[in-house]
Amino acid sequence: MTTTVEPRRRAGLGPDGIRHVHTLGPHGTNLEAAAHEWLRRRGTAGTVELHASLEDALEAVPHDGEHALVACAVYPALHTLTFGNLHRLHMVDSFIMPTHNMVLASMGADAPGTVSTHPAPIGLVPREAEPRLVLSNSQAAIDCAADLSEGCITTLVAAERHGMRILRDFGPVPMVFTIHQVLAADGRPDGAGAAL
Repeated sequence: MTTTVEPRRRAGLGPDGIRHVHTLGPHGTNLEAAAHEWLRRRGTAGTVELHASLEDALEAVPHDGEHALVACAVYPALHTLTFGNLHRLHMVDSFIMPTHNMVLASMGADAPGTVSTHPAPIGLVPREAEPRLVLSNSQAAIDCAADLSEGCITTLVAAERHGMRILRDFGPVPMVFTIHQVLAADGRPDGAGAAL
């Protein structure tokens, strides 16, 4: 007697099958807020997983079509990430959302000489300060709180979490966020069409 096994259905190309989004951490980044907002706007009960970098996230994400990266249009290496991974990374959506208020903060210094910052908002670092590059706005606050720099460019959320003094509030920034579905090299979910 022969039995036929139906292939397990997996998500195809497009945002409708995405249930898990991966983005830049640690907790409190603008990208984390954007990931939750994207799921909310779509009415999807999905998960958000945070990574040290978007590049690390891409390596950890299954290529089943149910996972995606949330990126930001001003992420300094977005072009490299996108064009270097055309075989598996597909931009399927984008939206505009204001960031958390971006701030210059310190643990007490009035005019910080060193300022931790992600490369994207480096233009907010005062001219007289030396920038110290980190992987995210939230990491900038963590490093400043650990006395690795005298100040930081971070989100208001992260600054408040660490009890920082706000030296300048730049306000929220209208931002374009992009959704990149991760699929196998042939543009189909891994194992699509195969009997499992």
